[in-house]
Amino acid sequence: MARNTFAEDEELEQEFNWQHYRRLGQYVKPYKDAIYKVLLVIFVANIASMLGPYFTKIAIDQVIPEKNISLLLWISGIFFVSLFVIAWCMKYRILKITEIGQDMLKDMRFDIFHHLQTLPFSYFDNRPHGKILIRVVNYINTLSDLLSNGLINLISDMMSVVVTLLFMAWIDPVLTLYSLALLPVLFGLVMIIKQKQRKAYQVLSNKQSNLNAYIHESIAGIKITQSFARERENYHVFNEVNEDYRSSWMRAVRIQFLLWPVVQNISVLTTCLIYFVGIKQLGVSISTGTLIAFIGYINNFWNPVINIGNFYNSLITATAYLERIFETMDEIPEIQDAPNAKPLPPMKGEVRFSEVTFGYEPAKPILSKVSFHITPGQSVALVGPTGAGKTTVINLLSRFYDVQAGQVLIDGVDVREVTLHSLRSQMGVMLQDTFIFSGTILENIRYGKLDATEEEIIAAAKIVRAHEFIQDLKDGYQTVVEERGSTLSAGQRQLLSFARALLADPKLLILDEATSSIDTKTEEQLQVGLQELLKGRTSFIIAHRLSTIKNSDQIFYVDGGTIAEAGTHDELMALNGKYHHLYQSQYDLIRTN
Repeated sequence: MARNTFAEDEELEQEFNWQHYRRLGQYVKPYKDAIYKVLLVIFVANIASMLGPYFTKIAIDQVIPEKNISLLLWISGIFFVSLFVIAWCMKYRILKITEIGQDMLKDMRFDIFHHLQTLPFSYFDNRPHGKILIRVVNYINTLSDLLSNGLINLISDMMSVVVTLLFMAWIDPVLTLYSLALLPVLFGLVMIIKQKQRKAYQVLSNKQSNLNAYIHESIAGIKITQSFARERENYHVFNEVNEDYRSSWMRAVRIQFLLWPVVQNISVLTTCLIYFVGIKQLGVSISTGTLIAFIGYINNFWNPVINIGNFYNSLITATAYLERIFETMDEIPEIQDAPNAKPLPPMKGEVRFSEVTFGYEPAKPILSKVSFHITPGQSVALVGPTGAGKTTVINLLSRFYDVQAGQVLIDGVDVREVTLHSLRSQMGVMLQDTFIFSGTILENIRYGKLDATEEEIIAAAKIVRAHEFIQDLKDGYQTVVEERGSTLSAGQRQLLSFARALLADPKLLILDEATSSIDTKTEEQLQVGLQELLKGRTSFIIAHRLSTIKNSDQIFYVDGGTIAEAGTHDELMALNGKYHHLYQSQYDLIRTN
């Protein structure tokens, strides 16, 4: 498990654009009515919080010198009620904002997951799965504070700043100007910190992605690791990746935490300045009540400024993660429905390749001008050396990739002219690496037809000879299997896949080394079920074990990017060519063993 296979830092394909925050705003729109209610509550809370300093000014300058007890009680009562109003508004705000924020995160997570479902195999082949997983889970979770509190709190704090400034300007315009004297200093320092912080979090997101990818790879390959006694080497690699992440985290946090003391110190210096100016003018142009009220308003002013600074911190931090999230969302699927694509009518099963040329790398074609015609209901076997293009044929048929030249037609219609869903929903594909989902045996077979009854599921399992081993399991069809079917043998997983494919009743069936993990005895029993599975449907079978494809209607020997030989088993054996040599070598090997 070489370190550089996954720990290479990902380069952003495009630089972050601040316009992307408009896209973030799209997730706010569905909840605008709820947000307006929250903002109204916040406005009420801001007005209520302004009453305290103002009543203090009146009490010191007028009520106490005049010994007006009744007015003092009225002011105290109104102030007491305002505290309850503020508390209720705060509770409503926290609950509602959290609910709205989590709904927005859910929507964003759904969008990126939905988009991942449309991306081609090449996207997943070229990236460690752990690096994809971290974008869907960790990076979006990192936005939780930004969306749950940040955006609405920013509006709240800006509203609070404006309301406070209006009250301050109403009481004393000169002191208000002194209160704003150090703001330019704050803005200058923020701009210096911003660039360093963003770069630090870009590096951190890379290191976090690398760590997640290695952990994912290590867990997936734990059997190989223990089989080759590679635990010690893996410890060393993990320590390096983990240390990279820790160092990047510490640097990013050190830069992030610079902003809070900067804002806090400027706030304290501003308060000192107000005290200095206010005391010099006390009794001349400023009353004691005005000075005390102003100090209260200074706190009301700088607290939201500090919060805005914290939000800015969160914004810069989130930018590094948003870049990765939107980069994934902007990945354009290579294979998608054409603008004028139409649903494929119920499939008959006629398949035609017309002068098809294709290569995973344009300069290195795998198939070159391949042509053949299959009538509905025929079974076709693809044999030949590794890398000759057998799997490529079925990848093009399923439209996992598009041809570079020529046409792939089903029932006379180019597969590029129909919707992907209508095409693939009428096909059944069984791969050598069968995938079993977490859940019961019953649910895994039903995956091929979600509305299937239990009786239909059992019938399908019996036909493909899976019923016997299922009955021997602890809970039969209700037996829970773990992720990827790790509690089942490879042969049992393939039998379940056969049952799943049969239940789905596809018109076109593709078997790619689907019997490779089944022992010879089970395969002999399966042949009857396999013939039932192939009956009445067009099928493509890739198999290195030639005994499974002797009865195919046509056998294609694929080699050198073309179909080198074609015919039935008997015809190809009589030809005494490449297929004859391949079959004879397997027969001699079996006879020797």
